[in-house]
Amino acid sequence: MFPSMILHFDIGRKKSVSAVEEALKSDQLIFLTTQKNIKDEDPKEDGVYSFGVLATVKQILKQTDEMTRILIEGKCRAEALEFLNDEGYMKAKVLEVHEDISPSDIKTEALIRKAEELFAEYISLSPRTSGDLVLNFPVETSAGKVADYIASNVMLDFEDKQTLLSEIDPVERINILISMLSRENALLSYEIEIASKLKNSMDKSQKEFFLREQIRLLSNELGSGQDPLTESDEYLQKLEKLSLPEEVYKKLKKECENFSKIPAGSSEANIVSTYLDTCFDLPWDKSSKESLDIVKAKKILEKDHYGLDDIKERVLEFLAVRKLSDGIKGQIICLAGPPGVGKTSVAKSLARAMGRKFVRISLGGVNDESEIRGHRKTYIGAMPGRIITALKQIGVNNPLILLDEIDKLTSDYRGDPAAALLEALDPEQNSSFYDRYLEVPFDLSKAFFITTANDKDNIPAPLYDRMEIIDLYSYSNEEKFQIAKKYLIPKQMKRHGLTARKFKIDDESINELISGYTKEAGVRELERKLSALMRKVAKKIVEKTEKSCNITTAKIKEMLGSRKYRNEIIDKNEHIGVANGLAWTSVGGEMLPIETILMPGKGDIQLTGSLGDIMRESAQLAVSYARAHAKELKINADFYKNKDIHIHAPEGATPKDGPSAGVTMLTSLISELTGNPVADNVAMTGEITLKGKVIAIGGLKEKSMAAYKAGIKKILIPADNISDLDKIDDAVKKAVKFVPVEDVKEVLKHALNIESKGNRKSK
Repeated sequence: MFPSMILHFDIGRKKSVSAVEEALKSDQLIFLTTQKNIKDEDPKEDGVYSFGVLATVKQILKQTDEMTRILIEGKCRAEALEFLNDEGYMKAKVLEVHEDISPSDIKTEALIRKAEELFAEYISLSPRTSGDLVLNFPVETSAGKVADYIASNVMLDFEDKQTLLSEIDPVERINILISMLSRENALLSYEIEIASKLKNSMDKSQKEFFLREQIRLLSNELGSGQDPLTESDEYLQKLEKLSLPEEVYKKLKKECENFSKIPAGSSEANIVSTYLDTCFDLPWDKSSKESLDIVKAKKILEKDHYGLDDIKERVLEFLAVRKLSDGIKGQIICLAGPPGVGKTSVAKSLARAMGRKFVRISLGGVNDESEIRGHRKTYIGAMPGRIITALKQIGVNNPLILLDEIDKLTSDYRGDPAAALLEALDPEQNSSFYDRYLEVPFDLSKAFFITTANDKDNIPAPLYDRMEIIDLYSYSNEEKFQIAKKYLIPKQMKRHGLTARKFKIDDESINELISGYTKEAGVRELERKLSALMRKVAKKIVEKTEKSCNITTAKIKEMLGSRKYRNEIIDKNEHIGVANGLAWTSVGGEMLPIETILMPGKGDIQLTGSLGDIMRESAQLAVSYARAHAKELKINADFYKNKDIHIHAPEGATPKDGPSAGVTMLTSLISELTGNPVADNVAMTGEITLKGKVIAIGGLKEKSMAAYKAGIKKILIPADNISDLDKIDDAVKKAVKFVPVEDVKEVLKHALNIESKGNRKSK
């Protein structure tokens, strides 16, 4: 602060604010002096200069609770004779110092002109100084006022400015100022000269060195004493430490060089910085150590999962091949099966068995190609695709990546994500997977991909072709019992803080939970029911109403209520027009009876029971076959003219569809037309062609399990499904007879006791 100078600044110290407030109460005078050490939070008498400026407080404005802005006008120089520290603020006895204003002589005039000349030169050399300062130059020709004006508008060290403020003699003061201005102008000129000379002569690396030296010198000049590396230097150091392909190295080095030229804080700098951070965080050359110990892997798989022999065998085969040959490319396994059968947990166990890190990517509902390939970094909010993001998070380039629910991919105007996945999953292409955000290829060949699907028919054909499908079928009641006993109950007991003394459940009760309180392909609902029982037991133990609990079937009914599901038992009476079909659902196999009735009419066909398009077509096929073979079946050839046909599938609120109800519909229709009842102990599954051939179906294991539970003794299956009998449980094979059929005539023979000529066999 110099005399005759108006300045506004912020004050925050409580002592300073109190001093200003006290000044406003009296003559508004305040003494301003410079602190010697800026880090001193509470300076005393020896911590400030004794020479300062006596000023008038013009305005005070409270900005925040901790900050106050004041407007000050310098009055004259002053010297503190004595400092007084009382009443919460610092007081001082000061002596006003007025300089001599004697008439200017020629020497003084020359000094003033020289100072003005050097000041104008300073303004022209300093890019941070406004040219308006020349226009606002004081009209007075006093050497002291000229010196004070110039000193207040030149960037000098505070020690130099204090020297000028403390000098009372105006002529000596302007002499000192001229010396300081000459030095500053020389420094500025030298900097400009150096920059001009080096601009055309330096190559790229020399220019970078010069800029770093400037930053270092400026840092030292400002007193920080540090020589910090710029962000671009740090990026270049990271780049040199990585082992990268040549193409990737060149791209990232170019981005680092561009980043060093971009102004800090700009939006472009943030984009490039985020891009480089993402690239350097990727595991280009980081791999986890893979375990190829087959014995150890087998123990882990056996410990974690009951059954699933096909999957366990497949993983052990893969590890054996890896041990013999490192050059084998990544293979993609698809675990297909209904919800709750353990697809995701199997994948986690595989990762443990192989000694790889595990990462899961959910694809359910993904309909944007950019979710897989990433967005170009020029877009707002751009980011890499899900696969690259997962690798960045896991930190290695050879994890086990689970692509969950691949059958639920969708596509719209934003592209087809299934097509984008082709490059990632195809072993011939994924060594150079291209993510739009990275703009360079990334090697995915070291990763082990596993996908899951509930319905393999919904997997996009190009992806299906590149995957090895392993089916996880519905669990039988015996399998659910073993899983509950060996895995679910110990797991939930540990989670609920129960011990074997506090919670016991017998085998009969476990079977009661399975058959009466759950209806699913997997074991999720069973686990929830076990958890519900344990919560209630835990509550009783905490309330001290019981010390332990032995779960019985009666206890289950008391805690969970009555049974939710009844076992499907077939009607022991033979009925005309009613055939027992079998259906596959997301919760396993179910009995699907089909009913047909004829009524006088005009040949209309009515289909009810929430049937899908495929089942409606199966009904049309059945009617057409009956019309074409009316003579050999000995039915009225004009039935389609004078009879209305109504085909119904009970439980109409449940949607039904799929290519496996053709033989059931035909049997039900022929039974109604001929008056022959359908055998009560026979169930069937299969689709038919217009010529009467029975074609293969899926889900035979689940369907046969439903027939077994319902007491069926004979199941008619397509001859093409004979190979699936190997997957049927032994208990089912012993109780149920499987009859392969190739033609509908064989179906009618077994179900209606109708010979090929149409004669009913005697019982």
